[in-house]
Amino acid sequence: MARFLDSSVFLHAYLKPKRRLSAEESQIKKSAVDILERVEEGEDVATSVVHVSEVVNIVEARLGLERALELLENLLATENVTVLTVKRGDYEEALVIASRYGTSLNDAVAALLSRDSNIAEVYSFDKHFDDVPSVKRVAE
Repeated sequence: MARFLDSSVFLHAYLKPKRRLSAEESQIKKSAVDILERVEEGEDVATSVVHVSEVVNIVEARLGLERALELLENLLATENVTVLTVKRGDYEEALVIASRYGTSLNDAVAALLSRDSNIAEVYSFDKHFDDVPSVKRVAE
């Protein structure tokens, strides 16, 4: 079964910290890299246009346009990554989920798309997913 790939995985794997990481932060970074390696090896995952845009914009701001476009090109070339679309109605429903469970809008979009795509688990380091009953957060 595919898992939803949250933007936090990409960000923890790609971004270079400006300070020394704590042991817990180093473990999160290692887990993020491990998840992306499994995806590169063929594990099926889904993400959304919203999450791809979020990652590319943040990577561009921190690492430059060339690195951001390289990430996007690699992601789009990976056949085992499904990129789900988001419609206005999805945002309307995600707004309700975000308000009800105290999550960010993008996390609510991920939970909604996961539910609608019969995806039960989300790769994420964002603990807000723990409050959304329709998905289980996986951080390893």
